[in-house]
Amino acid sequence: MTQDRAKGKITKTDAEWQAELTPEQYWVARKHGTEQAFTGPYWDEKKPGLYSCVCCGEPLFGAETKFESGTGWPSFYAPVSESALDPHEDTSHFMRRTEIRCARCDAHLGHVFPDGPQPTGLRYCMNGTALKFSPKGE
Repeated sequence: MTQDRAKGKITKTDAEWQAELTPEQYWVARKHGTEQAFTGPYWDEKKPGLYSCVCCGEPLFGAETKFESGTGWPSFYAPVSESALDPHEDTSHFMRRTEIRCARCDAHLGHVFPDGPQPTGLRYCMNGTALKFSPKGE
């Protein structure tokens, strides 16, 4: 594992990530997979708490910004910090979308769309498998 101290970036080999993550977590977060709608963790979670990156633990979304999008994936209207996320253009599947990755370890989290609720109007549609949820007070 290497960590760029100036940026806090974490870089690991595929073997290191595979040893730390479940096969599904590795496929989604490191290989840019997508869990099937309504099957991953947290899509229907309603407790207060914090959602972090499953790979590096970086705080990403507060439960207070989570909303029911009807998509079957955990959806949020804002991250805890803009600097926690790293957007990338995604032109796969004959579409133009904005992929969202963890800024600290480059894990694939999901995509952001401009059809969310106010105050941002954004829908961060995340793979629950790429997240770790810590209930408030635990």
